Amino acid sequence: MQLLKLKPRLVLIVVGLVLGWGALTRSVAAEGEIALDTHAAKVEHSIPSSAVEVGRIGAFPITNSMLVTWGVAALLIIFAQLATRNMSRVPGGAQNFWEWLVESLYSFLEGIIGSTLVKKTFWFFATIFIFILFSNWLGLIPGFGTIGFGEKGPEGFHVTHPWFRGANADLNMTLAMSMTFFAFWTLWALQTNGPIGFLLHLFAPQGETTGILKALMVVVFLAVGVLEVISILFRPVSLSFRLFVNIFAGENMLESMARLVPGWIGSILIPIPFYFMELLVGIVQALVFMLLTAVFTMLICQHDEVEGKAHH
Repeated sequence: MQLLKLKPRLVLIVVGLVLGWGALTRSVAAEGEIALDTHAAKVEHSIPSSAVEVGRIGAFPITNSMLVTWGVAALLIIFAQLATRNMSRVPGGAQNFWEWLVESLYSFLEGIIGSTLVKKTFWFFATIFIFILFSNWLGLIPGFGTIGFGEKGPEGFHVTHPWFRGANADLNMTLAMSMTFFAFWTLWALQTNGPIGFLLHLFAPQGETTGILKALMVVVFLAVGVLEVISILFRPVSLSFRLFVNIFAGENMLESMARLVPGWIGSILIPIPFYFMELLVGIVQALVFMLLTAVFTMLICQHDEVEGKAHH
């Protein structure tokens, strides 16, 4: 019951930050990419690698993945509000599902990163997991990528500007979540270690040594620290591309399977097994993103916690 006091804050805070990052990255990247990828989609009859603009608010472009991102955020916020509006000691229906989901995630993360760290960071990791999972699954609904504006050609009507696109099939969205995590990771690292401790964590030699060996270890750990900094800076890139590539590839596979056999029977029956596989991929990718971010945080924040778990 205490966990459910988090209510929509699990969704509101991170989703708001992600939407802010996503809007910024989309507005910067959308102009040059949309025309090129729309042309490529016409030629290849495949999903363009970047989101397609479906409208504008003034000079601000609105893409089809943006609409889905806002839709998922709105649905999660509404569901969280409804599920926790009238709390009861014997949960049922939506409250029971929400309580099970939150408590399961909390116990799972507590077993990995420890009880102290999970109290500080759970709201972020749980929100990221829930948001990615439902974004992935919502993108599998028939009509995503197949309903929108288009043109009639020799092979029939072809959609060139779909109204909806999976949120995580847009690199801007996955990069936004990765950059949001990187900002919080930096904050948590500084809160736990302090500025000096953070630098010592990266560059200071470990263990007890003396004499020439100590001087050698200082040089070695300085080099290791530089490599660690490079690795840290590349984490947002690896996180964003891993999620984007898996979801984008899945959507292209479903598109290809639907076109494998002409006619509506082939377009409906053949992709069915692949839809089940993408349901599994959706939950696996959400879990991988959450676990990687949690472990990255544990490695920088948990080295002073003594709980019998793995220490840095």
